Order: sequence, then structure tokens, then C-alpha cells
Amino acid sequence: MKKIAITGGIGTGKTYISRFFVQMGIPVFYADEEAKKCYGMPEVIEALRTQLGEEVFTDGQLDLKKMAACVFQHPEKRAQVNGLIHPKVMELFKAWAAQQGTASVMMETAVLFENGLERYFDMVVVVDAPMEVRIARIKKRNPNLSEQEIKERINAQMPQEEKCQRADMVIRN
Repeated sequence: MKKIAITGGIGTGKTYISRFFVQMGIPVFYADEEAKKCYGMPEVIEALRTQLGEEVFTDGQLDLKKMAACVFQHPEKRAQVNGLIHPKVMELFKAWAAQQGTASVMMETAVLFENGLERYFDMVVVVDAPMEVRIARIKKRNPNLSEQEIKERINAQMPQEEKCQRADMVIRN
């Protein structure tokens, strides 16, 4: 089975492009959605409490907005969270891929290279888009994010140019 990663910075249109692959019969695993499910696992919650502290909890419950603000302002904390979540997501992907029964599968993930996950894939496709288009898409999808928060999220990822250089294929969107 051929494993293909589809990646690109926030707002490049990875999900939009992924839908075309689904229409062609290639199943797509959405890493961000699966990662969010991991945040409900008791062992993950306890690890986050230890790594990030009570500041990312509200009334004893993990507050994803507070956690996002914390990790986008502190790269070392972002690395800790990624080190916790990404191995779990890869386990889920491997199990999911084994159940697909197709010649190829894809994983959509924004932070493939940042977390050294490219080694798990036979091919990497990067979706690219101009910065002004990306910002407009992010604002439309997340109207509550400030311009500063959008820039923090973009800057937290590897520069798009570097992703394109490391790709096996680039799709301009």
C-alpha cells in the first residue's frame, strides 16, 4: 500500500484538495481531527496537566483555546505537546490505513515536516497558496482569531517555501 502525505501551511487549502483525492477513491485520514480526539484521552489530559500546568484548564477541563494560546506563544511547550500527540496520531493512522483495503491512502496534516513524520510516507504532496489568500481563508474559517493569532499560527509552522522544496509534488491552490 502506498502511503501519501498531503501537507501545507495553515490556510493553503489542504482539506479542499484532499476532497479531490477522496473522489478519486483514495481514502484520506485527517490528522487534525484525530489529534483533537486524542485530547480527550485520560492519559493525554494528565500529561498536558503535567507539561503545561493548570493554566490550560478551565474548571478542571482542558480548554483548547487556552492551550492553543499557550503553545503558539511558547515553542518549547508546543514541542512537548507535539511529542505527546503525534505518536498517538501515527498509531491511529497505521491502524486506519491497514483497514482501508486500497492501493493508496493519504494523511492530511499541517505539520508533517515539523514533526519528522515524512519518513512514514512514500510520497509527500504540498499544497501551496499565496499568503494573502491564506490569511483571508483563515479569517473566514476562524472569525474569532485576531490578526496577531493568525500570524502566530502561520509563524509556528515551517516556512511554506521550505515545505515546497521538500515535497515530491506541489499543488498551487
